[in-house]
Amino acid sequence: MKQSSALKIASSAEVIPLPVKSAPPGASPMAMRASQYPELRYMGSKKRLLPWIHQVLDTLDFESALDPFSGTGCVAYLMKTMGRRVIASDFLNFTSVVARATVENGTVRLDGKAIKRLIDPTPAAHDFIAKTFDGVFFTAADRQFLDRVSGNIQHLENPYEQALAYAALFRSCLKRQPRGVFTVSGDLSRYDDGRRDLRLSLEEHFLEQIEVFNASVFDNGRRNHAMRSDVFDLPKKSVDLVYLDPPYVPRSDDNCYIKRYHFLEGLSCYWQGLPIDEGTKVKKIAKRYTPFSYRRTAVEAFDSMFARFAKSTIVLSYSSNGFPDLDQLVSLMERHKQAVTVFEKPHRYHFGTHVGVERAIVTEYLIVGR
Repeated sequence: MKQSSALKIASSAEVIPLPVKSAPPGASPMAMRASQYPELRYMGSKKRLLPWIHQVLDTLDFESALDPFSGTGCVAYLMKTMGRRVIASDFLNFTSVVARATVENGTVRLDGKAIKRLIDPTPAAHDFIAKTFDGVFFTAADRQFLDRVSGNIQHLENPYEQALAYAALFRSCLKRQPRGVFTVSGDLSRYDDGRRDLRLSLEEHFLEQIEVFNASVFDNGRRNHAMRSDVFDLPKKSVDLVYLDPPYVPRSDDNCYIKRYHFLEGLSCYWQGLPIDEGTKVKKIAKRYTPFSYRRTAVEAFDSMFARFAKSTIVLSYSSNGFPDLDQLVSLMERHKQAVTVFEKPHRYHFGTHVGVERAIVTEYLIVGR
């Protein structure tokens, strides 16, 4: 691998730019499968960076991996396609459910019998969504469908069938909701640009997404696991590699996932134990604390996280628009690792789909500590 002589940072770490290739030469059929992973419209998703991430991971020697900020699950799924034993975790419930459907699950799919049960037209026993989110999200028919299918999911006996159904439902909601976030409500006609996603009903989306997630299921011959946990509460188990993609402090706006995806988090458990703030227009739930969201606590949080995983190879995914900056992160990692290498590439984030959406051009980093 040719090293960059023009790019150096303050520490002893070397910076290596890598080209992005849609299909790495010699990639196995399983690795190629990662490119077909269902993309969720999710803040900071690394789906479009998977070929580059694969190139870097493929240079490292590891048989087991932990992804404690799994988010959409795409990187954990990538490592699964590489034949590794993977543990995926996230502090949000709905993202943990997606990982259970795609990373932990290796054999179960939703068959015709299960689908028939899911779309059973018998009126729902509860109308929480229909009433609570009237005039907030979706049409009346869509909300009634969500109440109905939420109850029907509970009638599925297999937990992986339930997880697949929820994953399909989450992606359906993201497609149906303009911009894919739940911060806007009411009359959303200004966002209607004629896209097919906005014309389909939630039930039509759901049936399509069942097929999509069914196609993602495969067995890599390893015992993979998905769970919900804060990174600092994870059980201490030995793994060869830890891939870290924490919610770094942005230079502007915020990194609150609950603000943007509170509806999906509530839907994942039908709002059991998640009281709604009735004073908010979009019916938010309480924000969960993470030290990575604040400048006053972020540096210490990174240091503690590196110390926790010091015995494993660490791969930190980071962006040039975040705090702390690259030099400080490398310096922190060098406290716990003997050798630190930085891989980088330019990247343009596309968050939202309306005409005036802000597109952030950044440099993406993979900071590898060994």
